[in-house]
Amino acid sequence: MAFNSPHSVCITLPGLDIGCVANAMKSTRARTKHEQPVASTARIQRVVADILMHWQGVPGALLPILHAVQGELGYIPLEAVSKIAQGLNLSRAEVHGVVTFYHYFRTQPAGRHIVYLCRAEACQAMGARELAAYARRSLGVDFHETSADGRLTLEPVYCLGNCACAPSLLVDGQLHGRVDADAFDAVIEALGADA
Repeated sequence: MAFNSPHSVCITLPGLDIGCVANAMKSTRARTKHEQPVASTARIQRVVADILMHWQGVPGALLPILHAVQGELGYIPLEAVSKIAQGLNLSRAEVHGVVTFYHYFRTQPAGRHIVYLCRAEACQAMGARELAAYARRSLGVDFHETSADGRLTLEPVYCLGNCACAPSLLVDGQLHGRVDADAFDAVIEALGADA
């Protein structure tokens, strides 16, 4: 089990090929390319035990542990919260509070593709509100929801670091800039039958 293997984030702009420009910590995207079934209790316990062993004795390990659990399972199940709390000598409420505070963490499996739409100020100024409304209508879901067929999950993100090319979205590790309704449709269509 690798808990911090990097992957590339690629930037796509209409009419411009910038290529892969940065490495980022492994995201849940790598684990949710195919629909994630609800993990079995045995698998949850095994994954959490392995991750806790890896981070044992490291101060401030809660966030890396949560990232690793979500990276392996695609979400943070309730059973994992109890095991993590026990392993770190924290209350379930403390762990649950961190899980629910950060929008990145999810407590239910995500769709095969996660569409992260930037909601930060630069993107807002360049039309992200309109793009968000269009995305919600087009996909038939609101933020933090997954389409009925389990293919797409729409998530807000508060800055993708692509402010000069706003509005931006991230899909399957690929960063897209200057996205309008037509570009959004093209990105979703490019996911093909697997979308």
